[in-house]
Amino acid sequence: MAVMTALRITAATSPPASRPARRADARTGAGIAAGVPAMICVGGSVAVSSVLNGQPMLTAEALRYATACALLVALARLAGRRMLLPRGTEWIWLAGIAAAGLVVFNIALVQGSRHAEPAVLGVAVACVPALLAVAGPLLEGSRPRVLMVVAGLVVTCGAALVQGVGRSDTVGVVWAAVIFCCEAAFTLMAVPVLGRHGPWGVSVHSTWLAAMLFAVLGLVREGPGAALRLDRADWLAIGYLAIAVTAVAFVLWYSSVGLLGAGRAGLLTGVAPAAAAVTGVLLGGPAPRPLVWAGMAVVGGGLAVGLRAGARETETRPVAAGTP
Repeated sequence: MAVMTALRITAATSPPASRPARRADARTGAGIAAGVPAMICVGGSVAVSSVLNGQPMLTAEALRYATACALLVALARLAGRRMLLPRGTEWIWLAGIAAAGLVVFNIALVQGSRHAEPAVLGVAVACVPALLAVAGPLLEGSRPRVLMVVAGLVVTCGAALVQGVGRSDTVGVVWAAVIFCCEAAFTLMAVPVLGRHGPWGVSVHSTWLAAMLFAVLGLVREGPGAALRLDRADWLAIGYLAIAVTAVAFVLWYSSVGLLGAGRAGLLTGVAPAAAAVTGVLLGGPAPRPLVWAGMAVVGGGLAVGLRAGARETETRPVAAGTP
């Protein structure tokens, strides 16, 4: 009788004990499922962005973010997502995302490309996972984990192998450092506001703020008639960047950050250079060299280690409001 009673107690108590693990696995899977496509969109945008070289960039970016914002608002209404007005310090965080993560970042890419090869700027972005592995948990109220930092460094090394090492002058190195800081700010500045606004709210507010900033800069630097100088190919590029790389990728990325945390989600940025390499082949470019394939394998190893780390934090992490 005592044995039967013990078996009943075990059977009754075992399922609740396993539920947190199942929830953690589900959230990790959902976070990966959101973050990977976002980084694929970003990586695949390299070839599309090159179409706008030599065009009125500030005006084109204003149109891109304005279009993305309008699309996001429409989709949010269809999905029943409620947009909240920012309050207090939220304005600072959201404005920071728009100013640093979007405006300065895109300007730095253009200016940096004049002094450094694309690989140098790509490596600057590839260094972000290690920083997010340290700063992300601190912003979220926890301590960085050594295994996560190591995984971030592994992903960074793999991404650097994929990108290669290009040439640069001193000015190019400075712009690369600016790109690194801005890329990190895009994720880290969203952490304090994701809880109240969710991925949809953060995406909407950051895009309309960026559209306004770019519009003012474009009006001053390029004149009110700059949009008339854009041709059909430019408008197609703007449309793709607005829809896939901004509206879709932003919501997916911030959903991933809300589910995984900034540190673990940051590892997924290593997918972007691999996606860029594969996209180049699909567009008729040469097949990646063995070193590039090796870099992809290193990125995969870093992701496997890092995404398994921190499972206990994921079990207790609150889901950001509005996260699917």
